[in-house]
Amino acid sequence: MSLLRALRDAKVLRTLDDALAQSLRRLDPSTPDCVLAAAALASLAVAQGHAAFAPAQPRQFVDANLPWPDAAGWLQALQASRFVATPESAETESGAAPLVLEHGLLYLRRYREYERRLALGLQRIAAQALVDDDAAIAPLFATLFPDAANGDLQARAATLALQRALVLITGGPGTGKTTTIARLLLMRIAQAIAAGGPLPRIALAAPTGRAAERMAESLHRATRQLETSGTDADLIAALPSTASTLHRLLGTITDTARFRHDADNPLPYDIVVVDEASMVDLPLMCKLVDAIADGAQLILLGDADQLPSVEAGDVLAAILSADDLRDHRVHLQRGWRQSDTLRLAPLATAVREGRADQALALLRGDALSNVHFHEGVDDPLRARPQLLEHWHALATIRDPAEALERANRLRLLTALREGPQGARGLNARIETLLSGRRIGTPPAWFPGRLLLITRNHHPQHLFNGDVGVCLPDEHGVPLAWFAGEGGVRAFHPAALPEHESAFAMTVHKAQGSEFDEVWLQLPRADSRVLSRELLYTAITRARDVLHIAGSAEVIAAALSRHASRVSGLGRRLSAFPMHQEPQ
Repeated sequence: MSLLRALRDAKVLRTLDDALAQSLRRLDPSTPDCVLAAAALASLAVAQGHAAFAPAQPRQFVDANLPWPDAAGWLQALQASRFVATPESAETESGAAPLVLEHGLLYLRRYREYERRLALGLQRIAAQALVDDDAAIAPLFATLFPDAANGDLQARAATLALQRALVLITGGPGTGKTTTIARLLLMRIAQAIAAGGPLPRIALAAPTGRAAERMAESLHRATRQLETSGTDADLIAALPSTASTLHRLLGTITDTARFRHDADNPLPYDIVVVDEASMVDLPLMCKLVDAIADGAQLILLGDADQLPSVEAGDVLAAILSADDLRDHRVHLQRGWRQSDTLRLAPLATAVREGRADQALALLRGDALSNVHFHEGVDDPLRARPQLLEHWHALATIRDPAEALERANRLRLLTALREGPQGARGLNARIETLLSGRRIGTPPAWFPGRLLLITRNHHPQHLFNGDVGVCLPDEHGVPLAWFAGEGGVRAFHPAALPEHESAFAMTVHKAQGSEFDEVWLQLPRADSRVLSRELLYTAITRARDVLHIAGSAEVIAAALSRHASRVSGLGRRLSAFPMHQEPQ
């Protein structure tokens, strides 16, 4: 039986995947069926978040009993195809063929080029040496990092930032990444002043608008601490006060996938700091690295144990796996963020390490404060009526800024998008309960409705992941309100880009945000989407209170699974030598 037909009959291919295979068939009717099927699967792999398709492990992409070809024969057929390029080396461009076969992975050409360009770009940045003249700033270093001699990892990160153009700072929630950034940026500023040069031009960015806001808020808190500690006011004044999305930083060009800033028109900054780097997908990280000017510094912050990006690639994990970048990274370990009322660290550790028995014992015991396990519960709206009370109250608030702040205190998170325990199904029920409309009718504007933007719209500065609230203005005009740099901004609901309700959100959509109280609703049955990274990301969104609802069996199954992505980036980075240039 034809593999392509079997994939089509099993309804695993998207229309786009099948269209690619059919286009190749029209161009050359003699193309073997296994090559056409592999092309469709390479397209499907990108939609699943992978950078490429591995013919030797097809069930990693489609878990079904299908007439899979022998791996060796399949790879041989791909190598012989006119539609598949086989580059001579990792640094060689792949040519014009639509597919690329390299080290057993089949890529859509564009994604192989993203990997190649990103690896070469990181090599370029890492090979640049900074001027290591820190004698003049030694007193400031000693003041900011008094425990440096005792192995303080924040001090280690600051030392790297004075020596390396590429710096990776990782750590779990609340391990002090932003505090470290504030202090190491002070060191770079003081270093420039001591050398008699201009102040460094610094940009702060994150993948989403909410993550950028959080980054700016965290830096502001760190700045206040520095002010109270007696740090030089002129140094503090030189710190950046705002952060932007990566898309805004790079400068989106309407109706294209390109940006104003690229290799030919690099960013006008000496230091670029990117938070929540685990959320940055392969194409965007490639374009960011392309746009880093020669001699500029790139600092990536992130938590490698969180979910990888929604789109293709697990870039941060791949970079961290490269042996030649070991001297460019520091992993912070002490957790600070959760409030005194939430003792989450033991559970987060058990989840991160996949220890299901320990995680369940912690959830069922009383060692965790403000962590509540609702075992067997699959309907949060019945189990916790306070959720509806919280959303009902939003409709009574007159000030949109206050409503947005109140809305972000609590969030219902789900592992899935579809199904009765998925975000879409729960939102439909919540809309009905709050508005009185029947399930199945399109959701209308109603006071207190929370909205989630699902597609970037640069002219309005509304981005995928932004959350707004529906409230009338002082004249009773129905509007949708979103946070902005100068305060809240109002939009007519009909003028909004693609959006949906945001009472319940998938964990992926909540990444980069945090809430005072989180209710995590797990599905009734196991799903391939579930993983230890998903649970870890979900529970670490909570600041004060965490509720987890679901069965022990589903939790155990999730903790046995990694959210792994197929990629060749780690291999490329290890293959490309990254030697520091002599000073």
